[in-house]
Amino acid sequence: MKHKYAFTTTTTKPTPIPFSIEVFPVLMEDTIAGQSCIFLVTVSDESPANGEAKPVYISATSTDANVTVGPRAIAQGHVAEVVVVPDETSIGDTLTVTVEGERDGLIETETVTLIVQEAPPAMEELALNAIELRDRFIPWLAENYPDLNITDETEWAGTVVYPNTQEVIKYYLFFSEDWEMGIRWNTETESEDWARIYLRLRTAELAPSKGFEITSVAADEEPHTITPPKSVWR
Repeated sequence: MKHKYAFTTTTTKPTPIPFSIEVFPVLMEDTIAGQSCIFLVTVSDESPANGEAKPVYISATSTDANVTVGPRAIAQGHVAEVVVVPDETSIGDTLTVTVEGERDGLIETETVTLIVQEAPPAMEELALNAIELRDRFIPWLAENYPDLNITDETEWAGTVVYPNTQEVIKYYLFFSEDWEMGIRWNTETESEDWARIYLRLRTAELAPSKGFEITSVAADEEPHTITPPKSVWR
């Protein structure tokens, strides 16, 4: 008599790899309705993995604001951007943004806040000034740093930062597909009319990696290389 034996196999699911997320900055104290407020998100794996760990999926929510995330999935060493645009109903409020990371059923959350204020006058003029200064740098960058792939054809989206600053120094941010460009300038005094920019590779860098300056805008001086700031302007 022949006996039949049934063999069964069991599949063990791999143990999820713990991770943490970090969001920078944790607070934006000076924002206005309609401003694109960009938070940077990174992931850290808390235990070694056999091979490359799966990406962590990032999402974010907030009331009285439009929120987008990109890229939606990041691994350690990469950066996601959470863009929060407060609406008019949020003026005078403190908004809470909840950022969530999920991988293999594990969820980690961080909370950051924005304080939304009344918009100051001359925002349109500020944007035009920032565009004019940005375009002073671009031809020089195209000629001297062609590896950056920044040319007159590069498309940029802009947003104000520190809109209510009372200083003569002003700030603005521009974003191309690859780069964040922060512009900081002082052109209100004859003795100091400099403009400075930094560049941050959007999906790979948490801090700027390159910096440039025009020492005198009025004298139409060429840009030169400077040490970039240690963190982005927010």
